[in-house]
Amino acid sequence: MIVKIDQFLDIQLHAASVLGWKQTYSQLTPGPLRSLLLQVESPRFQLFRESINQRLVQHGEAPRGRMCFAIPLTVPGSARVQGRAADEQSVFLLRSGEEFMFQMPLGMDLISITFDVAAFEAAKAASPRPDELDRLLKQPLLKLPVSRLHEVRRRLLAWFQVALEVAEAPDSTQVELQLEQMLMAQIIELLSAPEVDKDQDHVGSSSSFIVERSHRLTLAAGQSPPSVLDICRKLRVSRRTVQNSFRSVVEMAPVNYIRCVRLNGVRRDLLETNADELSIGNAAARWGFFHLSHFAAAYRALFGELPSRTGRRDHRTSATVLSDARVPLGGTAEQPAR
Repeated sequence: MIVKIDQFLDIQLHAASVLGWKQTYSQLTPGPLRSLLLQVESPRFQLFRESINQRLVQHGEAPRGRMCFAIPLTVPGSARVQGRAADEQSVFLLRSGEEFMFQMPLGMDLISITFDVAAFEAAKAASPRPDELDRLLKQPLLKLPVSRLHEVRRRLLAWFQVALEVAEAPDSTQVELQLEQMLMAQIIELLSAPEVDKDQDHVGSSSSFIVERSHRLTLAAGQSPPSVLDICRKLRVSRRTVQNSFRSVVEMAPVNYIRCVRLNGVRRDLLETNADELSIGNAAARWGFFHLSHFAAAYRALFGELPSRTGRRDHRTSATVLSDARVPLGGTAEQPAR
Protein backbone atom coordinates (compact mmCIF):
# COMPACT_ATOMS: atom_id res chain seq x y z
CA MET A 1 0.00 0.00 0.00
CA ILE A 2 1.03 3.58 -0.63
CA VAL A 3 0.55 6.11 2.15
CA LYS A 4 0.73 9.86 1.56
CA ILE A 5 0.13 12.53 4.20
CA ASP A 6 0.33 16.12 2.96
CA GLN A 7 -0.72 19.60 3.92
CA PHE A 8 -0.92 22.28 1.25
CA LEU A 9 -1.06 26.04 0.87
CA ASP A 10 -2.24 25.75 -2.75
CA ILE A 11 -5.43 24.05 -3.92
CA GLN A 12 -4.05 23.27 -7.37
CA LEU A 13 -1.27 21.17 -5.82
CA HIS A 14 -3.79 19.51 -3.51
CA ALA A 15 -6.02 18.51 -6.45
CA ALA A 16 -3.09 17.21 -8.49
CA SER A 17 -1.93 15.08 -5.55
CA VAL A 18 -5.13 13.02 -5.19
CA LEU A 19 -4.03 9.69 -6.64
CA GLY A 20 -5.88 8.40 -9.70
CA TRP A 21 -8.33 11.29 -10.12
CA LYS A 22 -8.65 13.66 -13.10
CA GLN A 23 -9.94 16.88 -11.59
CA THR A 24 -9.46 20.57 -11.00
CA TYR A 25 -10.28 22.48 -7.83
CA SER A 26 -11.06 26.20 -7.95
CA GLN A 27 -10.80 28.36 -4.84
CA LEU A 28 -13.81 30.67 -4.53
CA THR A 29 -13.25 32.52 -1.25
CA PRO A 30 -10.31 34.87 -0.68
CA GLY A 31 -7.48 34.29 1.72
CA PRO A 32 -4.69 31.84 2.51
CA LEU A 33 -5.54 28.23 1.83
CA ARG A 34 -4.84 25.41 4.28
CA SER A 35 -5.64 21.83 3.35
CA LEU A 36 -4.97 18.35 4.64
CA LEU A 37 -4.82 15.26 2.41
CA LEU A 38 -4.31 11.75 3.79
CA GLN A 39 -4.27 8.86 1.31
CA VAL A 40 -4.01 5.10 1.44
CA GLU A 41 -3.73 3.58 -2.05
CA SER A 42 -3.67 -0.08 -2.97
CA PRO A 43 -4.62 -2.16 -6.04
CA ARG A 44 -7.74 -3.25 -4.16
CA PHE A 45 -9.06 0.05 -2.82
CA GLN A 46 -8.33 3.72 -2.21
CA LEU A 47 -9.09 5.55 1.00
CA PHE A 48 -8.49 9.26 1.39
CA ARG A 49 -9.50 12.10 3.64
CA GLU A 50 -9.40 15.77 2.70
CA SER A 51 -10.09 18.85 4.76
CA ILE A 52 -9.96 22.32 3.17
CA ASN A 53 -10.52 25.68 4.82
CA GLN A 54 -11.83 27.56 1.74
CA ARG A 55 -14.95 27.29 -0.40
CA LEU A 56 -14.21 25.39 -3.62
CA VAL A 57 -15.73 23.97 -6.73
CA GLN A 58 -14.38 20.54 -7.71
CA HIS A 59 -14.81 19.46 -11.32
CA GLY A 60 -13.48 16.31 -12.94
CA GLU A 61 -13.93 12.66 -13.74
CA ALA A 62 -14.10 9.70 -11.37
CA PRO A 63 -11.39 7.06 -11.82
CA ARG A 64 -12.24 4.52 -14.50
CA GLY A 65 -12.80 0.98 -13.29
CA ARG A 66 -13.69 2.22 -9.80
CA MET A 67 -16.86 2.63 -7.76
CA CYS A 68 -16.53 5.71 -5.57
CA PHE A 69 -18.19 6.74 -2.32
CA ALA A 70 -17.72 9.76 -0.06
CA ILE A 71 -18.99 10.29 3.47
CA PRO A 72 -18.65 13.81 4.91
CA LEU A 73 -17.34 14.20 8.43
CA THR A 74 -18.52 17.83 8.60
CA VAL A 75 -20.53 20.00 6.19
CA PRO A 76 -20.34 23.50 7.72
CA GLY A 77 -22.24 25.26 4.93
CA SER A 78 -24.11 24.96 1.65
CA ALA A 79 -22.85 22.02 -0.43
CA ARG A 80 -23.99 20.62 -3.78
CA VAL A 81 -23.06 17.32 -5.39
CA GLN A 82 -24.16 16.80 -9.00
CA GLY A 83 -26.66 19.61 -8.47
CA ARG A 84 -28.18 18.07 -5.32
CA ALA A 85 -28.10 19.74 -1.92
CA ALA A 86 -25.82 17.81 0.46
CA ASP A 87 -25.45 17.84 4.23
CA GLU A 88 -24.10 15.66 7.07
CA GLN A 89 -26.80 13.05 6.34
CA SER A 90 -25.47 12.53 2.81
CA VAL A 91 -23.46 9.81 1.13
CA PHE A 92 -22.04 10.67 -2.31
CA LEU A 93 -21.72 8.12 -5.13
CA LEU A 94 -19.78 8.25 -8.40
CA ARG A 95 -19.45 5.53 -11.00
CA SER A 96 -16.49 4.67 -13.20
CA GLY A 97 -15.50 7.59 -15.44
CA GLU A 98 -18.46 9.75 -14.39
CA GLU A 99 -18.05 13.51 -14.70
CA PHE A 100 -18.76 15.35 -11.46
CA MET A 101 -19.11 18.84 -10.05
CA PHE A 102 -19.02 19.41 -6.31
CA GLN A 103 -19.61 22.77 -4.62
CA MET A 104 -17.67 22.41 -1.36
CA PRO A 105 -18.21 24.86 1.55
CA LEU A 106 -15.53 26.38 3.78
CA GLY A 107 -14.02 23.94 6.24
CA MET A 108 -15.49 20.76 4.81
CA ASP A 109 -13.94 17.46 5.89
CA LEU A 110 -14.76 14.16 4.20
CA ILE A 111 -13.60 10.59 3.67
CA SER A 112 -13.69 9.00 0.23
CA ILE A 113 -13.44 5.31 -0.64
CA THR A 114 -13.04 3.72 -4.06
CA PHE A 115 -13.23 0.03 -4.95
CA ASP A 116 -12.42 -1.97 -8.04
CA VAL A 117 -15.73 -2.20 -9.93
CA ALA A 118 -15.51 -5.96 -10.49
CA ALA A 119 -14.75 -6.63 -6.80
CA PHE A 120 -17.60 -4.38 -5.69
CA GLU A 121 -20.04 -5.99 -8.14
CA ALA A 122 -19.13 -9.42 -6.77
CA ALA A 123 -19.72 -8.28 -3.19
CA LYS A 124 -22.99 -6.63 -4.17
CA ALA A 125 -24.20 -9.79 -5.95
CA ALA A 126 -23.59 -11.75 -2.74
CA SER A 127 -25.64 -9.31 -0.65
CA PRO A 128 -29.24 -10.12 0.40
CA ARG A 129 -30.89 -7.57 -1.97
CA PRO A 130 -28.62 -6.84 -4.95
CA ASP A 131 -31.44 -5.50 -7.15
CA GLU A 132 -32.36 -2.94 -4.52
CA LEU A 133 -28.73 -1.86 -4.26
CA ASP A 134 -28.55 -1.48 -8.05
CA ARG A 135 -31.40 1.01 -7.92
CA LEU A 136 -29.84 3.00 -5.10
CA LEU A 137 -26.45 3.13 -6.79
CA LYS A 138 -27.95 5.04 -9.72
CA GLN A 139 -28.37 8.06 -7.44
CA PRO A 140 -25.44 10.47 -6.95
CA LEU A 141 -26.48 11.21 -3.38
CA LEU A 142 -28.36 9.37 -0.63
CA LYS A 143 -29.65 10.66 2.69
CA LEU A 144 -29.43 8.61 5.90
CA PRO A 145 -30.16 9.31 9.57
CA VAL A 146 -27.38 11.17 11.38
CA SER A 147 -27.26 8.48 14.09
CA ARG A 148 -26.60 5.82 11.47
CA LEU A 149 -23.80 7.76 9.82
CA HIS A 150 -22.19 8.67 13.14
CA GLU A 151 -21.28 5.04 13.80
CA VAL A 152 -20.05 4.55 10.22
CA ARG A 153 -17.78 7.60 10.51
CA ARG A 154 -16.34 6.26 13.76
CA ARG A 155 -15.50 2.92 12.15
CA LEU A 156 -14.03 4.50 9.01
CA LEU A 157 -11.73 6.74 11.03
CA ALA A 158 -10.57 3.73 13.08
CA TRP A 159 -9.87 1.68 9.95
CA PHE A 160 -8.12 4.63 8.36
CA GLN A 161 -5.74 4.70 11.32
CA VAL A 162 -5.12 0.96 10.97
CA ALA A 163 -4.32 1.41 7.27
CA LEU A 164 -1.85 4.20 8.03
CA GLU A 165 -0.11 2.10 10.68
CA VAL A 166 0.24 -1.15 8.71
CA ALA A 167 1.00 0.25 5.26
CA GLU A 168 4.73 0.34 5.93
CA ALA A 169 4.83 -3.18 7.37
CA PRO A 170 7.01 -5.72 5.47
CA ASP A 171 3.96 -7.79 4.49
CA SER A 172 0.69 -5.88 4.59
CA THR A 173 -1.10 -7.98 1.95
CA GLN A 174 -3.34 -9.84 4.39
CA VAL A 175 -4.29 -6.67 6.26
CA GLU A 176 -4.96 -4.97 2.93
CA LEU A 177 -7.40 -7.72 1.96
CA GLN A 178 -9.11 -7.57 5.34
CA LEU A 179 -9.45 -3.78 5.11
CA GLU A 180 -10.98 -4.03 1.64
CA GLN A 181 -13.50 -6.60 2.86
CA MET A 182 -14.42 -4.55 5.94
CA LEU A 183 -14.79 -1.31 3.96
CA MET A 184 -16.87 -2.95 1.25
CA ALA A 185 -19.07 -4.73 3.77
CA GLN A 186 -19.56 -1.44 5.63
CA ILE A 187 -20.72 0.40 2.51
CA ILE A 188 -23.07 -2.40 1.45
CA GLU A 189 -24.47 -2.66 4.98
CA LEU A 190 -24.97 1.10 5.08
CA LEU A 191 -26.86 1.18 1.77
CA SER A 192 -28.91 -1.88 2.74
CA ALA A 193 -30.04 -0.41 6.06
CA PRO A 194 -33.81 -0.11 6.58
CA GLU A 195 -33.38 3.60 7.37
CA VAL A 196 -32.43 4.34 3.76
CA ASP A 197 -35.36 5.74 1.82
CA LYS A 198 -35.40 3.44 -1.20
CA ASP A 199 -37.58 5.91 -3.15
CA GLN A 200 -35.40 8.98 -2.76
CA ASP A 201 -35.67 11.28 -5.74
CA HIS A 202 -32.73 13.65 -5.88
CA VAL A 203 -33.33 15.73 -8.98
CA GLY A 204 -30.82 18.52 -9.44
CA SER A 205 -32.27 21.99 -8.92
CA SER A 206 -32.59 24.51 -11.73
CA SER A 207 -30.30 26.83 -9.72
CA SER A 208 -27.54 24.23 -9.66
CA PHE A 209 -28.02 23.62 -13.38
CA ILE A 210 -27.52 27.33 -14.10
CA VAL A 211 -24.34 27.49 -12.00
CA GLU A 212 -22.89 24.32 -13.51
CA ARG A 213 -23.64 25.41 -17.08
CA SER A 214 -22.08 28.80 -16.34
CA HIS A 215 -18.98 27.07 -14.99
CA ARG A 216 -18.61 24.96 -18.14
CA LEU A 217 -19.25 27.96 -20.40
CA THR A 218 -16.46 29.83 -18.60
CA LEU A 219 -14.00 26.97 -19.05
CA ALA A 220 -14.85 26.65 -22.74
CA ALA A 221 -14.76 30.39 -23.48
CA GLY A 222 -11.06 30.93 -22.75
CA GLN A 223 -10.11 34.52 -23.50
CA SER A 224 -13.73 35.56 -24.13
CA PRO A 225 -15.41 34.82 -20.78
CA PRO A 226 -19.20 34.95 -20.68
CA SER A 227 -20.97 37.92 -19.15
CA VAL A 228 -24.13 37.56 -17.09
CA LEU A 229 -26.06 38.72 -20.15
CA ASP A 230 -24.38 35.99 -22.25
CA ILE A 231 -25.45 33.38 -19.71
CA CYS A 232 -29.02 34.71 -19.71
CA ARG A 233 -29.17 34.44 -23.48
CA LYS A 234 -27.62 30.98 -23.72
CA LEU A 235 -29.75 29.50 -20.93
CA ARG A 236 -32.86 31.56 -21.77
CA VAL A 237 -33.38 32.79 -18.24
CA SER A 238 -33.68 36.22 -16.67
CA ARG A 239 -30.86 38.16 -15.04
CA ARG A 240 -32.65 37.90 -11.69
CA THR A 241 -32.85 34.11 -12.05
CA VAL A 242 -29.11 33.90 -12.71
CA GLN A 243 -28.30 36.19 -9.78
CA ASN A 244 -30.58 34.28 -7.40
CA SER A 245 -29.22 30.92 -8.56
CA PHE A 246 -25.63 31.88 -7.75
CA ARG A 247 -26.63 33.34 -4.39
CA SER A 248 -28.47 30.15 -3.52
CA VAL A 249 -25.85 27.65 -4.66
CA VAL A 250 -22.47 29.30 -4.08
CA GLU A 251 -23.38 32.35 -1.96
CA MET A 252 -21.74 34.81 -4.34
CA ALA A 253 -22.56 36.91 -7.38
CA PRO A 254 -22.13 35.31 -10.83
CA VAL A 255 -19.56 37.91 -11.90
CA ASN A 256 -17.38 37.06 -8.89
CA TYR A 257 -17.77 33.31 -9.42
CA ILE A 258 -16.79 33.52 -13.10
CA ARG A 259 -13.79 35.70 -12.22
CA CYS A 260 -12.65 33.16 -9.59
CA VAL A 261 -12.89 30.27 -12.07
CA ARG A 262 -10.79 32.26 -14.55
CA LEU A 263 -8.20 33.26 -11.93
CA ASN A 264 -7.84 29.62 -10.92
CA GLY A 265 -7.34 28.78 -14.59
CA VAL A 266 -4.46 31.26 -14.79
CA ARG A 267 -2.94 29.86 -11.61
CA ARG A 268 -3.04 26.31 -12.97
CA ASP A 269 -1.38 27.46 -16.18
CA LEU A 270 1.37 29.22 -14.23
CA LEU A 271 2.02 26.22 -12.00
CA GLU A 272 2.17 23.83 -14.96
CA THR A 273 4.60 25.85 -17.10
CA ASN A 274 7.94 27.59 -16.74
CA ALA A 275 8.47 31.29 -17.37
CA ASP A 276 10.26 30.60 -20.68
CA GLU A 277 7.21 28.77 -22.04
CA LEU A 278 4.46 31.11 -20.88
CA SER A 279 4.64 34.66 -19.56
CA ILE A 280 2.28 35.88 -16.85
CA GLY A 281 0.71 38.29 -19.34
CA ASN A 282 0.02 35.55 -21.86
CA ALA A 283 -1.36 33.24 -19.16
CA ALA A 284 -3.72 36.02 -18.06
CA ALA A 285 -4.78 36.71 -21.65
CA ARG A 286 -5.68 33.03 -22.14
CA TRP A 287 -8.42 33.59 -19.57
CA GLY A 288 -9.56 37.01 -20.74
CA PHE A 289 -7.52 39.25 -18.44
CA PHE A 290 -5.96 41.97 -20.58
CA HIS A 291 -5.45 44.76 -18.01
CA LEU A 292 -2.48 43.40 -16.07
CA SER A 293 -2.66 45.69 -13.06
CA HIS A 294 -6.35 44.89 -12.51
CA PHE A 295 -5.61 41.21 -13.04
CA ALA A 296 -2.73 41.24 -10.53
CA ALA A 297 -4.90 42.96 -7.92
CA ALA A 298 -7.72 40.41 -8.36
CA TYR A 299 -5.24 37.52 -8.27
CA ARG A 300 -3.66 38.79 -5.06
CA ALA A 301 -7.06 39.38 -3.44
CA LEU A 302 -8.06 35.76 -4.05
CA PHE A 303 -4.80 33.87 -3.47
CA GLY A 304 -2.93 36.20 -1.14
CA GLU A 305 0.05 36.67 -3.46
CA LEU A 306 0.94 38.39 -6.70
CA PRO A 307 1.15 36.17 -9.81
CA SER A 308 4.89 36.89 -9.94
CA ARG A 309 5.22 35.06 -6.60
CA THR A 310 3.47 31.91 -7.81
CA GLY A 311 5.80 28.95 -8.27
CA ARG A 312 6.63 27.97 -11.84
CA ARG A 313 7.70 24.63 -13.28
CA ASP A 314 11.47 24.35 -13.64
CA HIS A 315 12.21 22.95 -17.11
CA ARG A 316 15.59 21.71 -15.89
CA THR A 317 14.10 19.39 -13.27
CA SER A 318 10.48 18.94 -14.49
CA ALA A 319 9.48 19.93 -10.96
CA THR A 320 7.37 22.80 -9.74
CA VAL A 321 9.42 25.36 -7.83
CA LEU A 322 7.34 26.78 -5.01
CA SER A 323 7.91 28.83 -1.95
CA ASP A 324 5.90 27.60 1.04
CA ALA A 325 3.60 25.53 -1.17
CA ARG A 326 3.42 22.80 1.45
CA VAL A 327 3.38 23.17 5.19
CA PRO A 328 5.04 20.82 7.67
CA LEU A 329 3.08 17.95 9.13
CA GLY A 330 1.51 18.15 12.53
CA GLY A 331 -1.16 20.81 12.12
CA THR A 332 -4.67 20.92 10.73
CA ALA A 333 -6.19 22.40 7.61
CA GLU A 334 -7.11 25.48 9.63
CA GLN A 335 -3.87 25.90 11.58
CA PRO A 336 -0.91 24.06 10.06
CA ALA A 337 2.18 23.47 12.10
CA ARG A 338 4.81 26.19 11.95
